Amino acid sequence: MTDAPSVTAAPSGSFLLGGDLPVTRLGFGSMQLTGEGVWGDPRDPDEAVRVLRRSVELGVDLIDTADSYGPFVAELLIKKALHPYPENLVIATKAGFTRQGPSQWTVVGRPEYLRQQAELSLRHLGVERIDLFQLHRIDPAVPLADQIGELKALQDEGKIRHIGLSEVSVADVEAASKFADIVSVQNLYNVANRSAEALLDYSTEHGIGFIPWFPLANGPLARDGGPLARIARDHGATPAQLALAWLLKRSPVMLPIPGTSSIAHLEQNIGAASIELTDAEFDILAAAA
Repeated sequence: MTDAPSVTAAPSGSFLLGGDLPVTRLGFGSMQLTGEGVWGDPRDPDEAVRVLRRSVELGVDLIDTADSYGPFVAELLIKKALHPYPENLVIATKAGFTRQGPSQWTVVGRPEYLRQQAELSLRHLGVERIDLFQLHRIDPAVPLADQIGELKALQDEGKIRHIGLSEVSVADVEAASKFADIVSVQNLYNVANRSAEALLDYSTEHGIGFIPWFPLANGPLARDGGPLARIARDHGATPAQLALAWLLKRSPVMLPIPGTSSIAHLEQNIGAASIELTDAEFDILAAAA
């Protein structure tokens, strides 16, 4: 029997996704496990596998991915690293982008395309049902009822468990909720960029999981002498760890998914789960951005 890891995601707390699917709040995002421009294989696929396995060892049980990461590279790496999956592991994937090359993304929300990608994700992940299937972007060229309606049909068929959205407004969530239960949203949000504040407040009020992408961005706040760097020193932590700790304190529905291709960086990120900011420290960072 091995000792429990000294660094673990557990202190970040838990959240019931959709009211019935428990996840540890500090998760892992897989986008950085692909090649440059989120295209093709990573430089070191074996290290990517090790990072995924280490994340689970450290108590991560929410892994976020997408069909467009690679494309399909991240999903296949997750299967290679972790299948057969631990019983408590929740894998969230997304569809709604086509890829034409490195750093190229084109929104496609046609129902037949979303269904095709869901079927491929089932195969690539090696699962019979996707825990959380997120519409990567709403396609303005396709009626929302058709996009969400197709995800609802897949849900009714037992192929996906829960439905989420990405890069949306409160109005988008309310409109989509007419056709299906929306249990999560994934928007750009971090201590330095709070443009999705209204959506976060709405999600908190309605018990919707809020998955901030690009959670580690902190910009000028982390500079020497800045508030993030100063408070980080007080905690014997890094500015990135403080940025994650701030997110975790911001709302009980917050589910940060910092990604990395490095085990050392992974362990540093997970260390943020144990950092407890005082109310005063939280307010200083909130006011500084």
